[in-house]
Amino acid sequence: MRRMIAFACAGETLFGTLDEGAGQSGLLIISGGNEIRSGSHRGMARLAQQTAAELGVPVFRYDRRGVGDSTGANQGFEHSAQDIAAAAATFAAEVPGMRRIVAFGNCDAATALALFHGAAGIDALLIANPWTIEQSAASDLPHAAAIRARYAERLKDPREWLRLLRGGVNIGKVLKGIGKVIGSRTGPAAAASPDSLAARLGAALGSAQVPVTLLIARRDNTAIAFMDAWKGEAFAAARTAITPVERDTASHSFAGPGDEAWLFDRVKDALGG
Repeated sequence: MRRMIAFACAGETLFGTLDEGAGQSGLLIISGGNEIRSGSHRGMARLAQQTAAELGVPVFRYDRRGVGDSTGANQGFEHSAQDIAAAAATFAAEVPGMRRIVAFGNCDAATALALFHGAAGIDALLIANPWTIEQSAASDLPHAAAIRARYAERLKDPREWLRLLRGGVNIGKVLKGIGKVIGSRTGPAAAASPDSLAARLGAALGSAQVPVTLLIARRDNTAIAFMDAWKGEAFAAARTAITPVERDTASHSFAGPGDEAWLFDRVKDALGG
């Protein structure tokens, strides 16, 4: 059975959806970006339904403040600690037989979970394609690491050379991309500053006191940017404890062929099923 639940958070009213189950482990789904709780292409709604129906696991999804049905101002993922804590507390209260909460988040929801799970009393993390790009560095072009990966892939394809010769490639866009790659720093000089998002995320993952499963969509731009940061000193401690689990897909939300089944299996593993 699926039911809607309203709950309080910092003077606002949040709305969530509970897919009921009798299992002692529960799945809390955090939406990324400004997505509502159903997720991209209703992917999170389907994941919740399948998890509850096939595994008997209760699943709770919600809209953070200022998103979807919830009231208040949307201040972004870096200000969502209270939302996560309120959702986890509500989930526990609504399912009194539940003894363990596994939280899943994609993109900036993954980063928010890494940063704020401790205060919410979450017992395990399942995070996908964490967001590491500073707001000040956002642009209409992908991250430099993603551009490098795209160019490396295309240079291996004879069809791309043929497109170039026939004028089927936007030279201006190519030059703009090359300029971004050249302008980006790599190696030791690109070490994250202590207060950067990547450094804070690395510290959070490196000091996590709960099990962490890290999922990567190998050809997704956000995941490529994260994996570039993952090689740096900021994630040295995290690398000793966490091994990324990769899926060869370009779909950020795991919506490509076979992706949903793969994601469900990873959820099942994290839940211990």
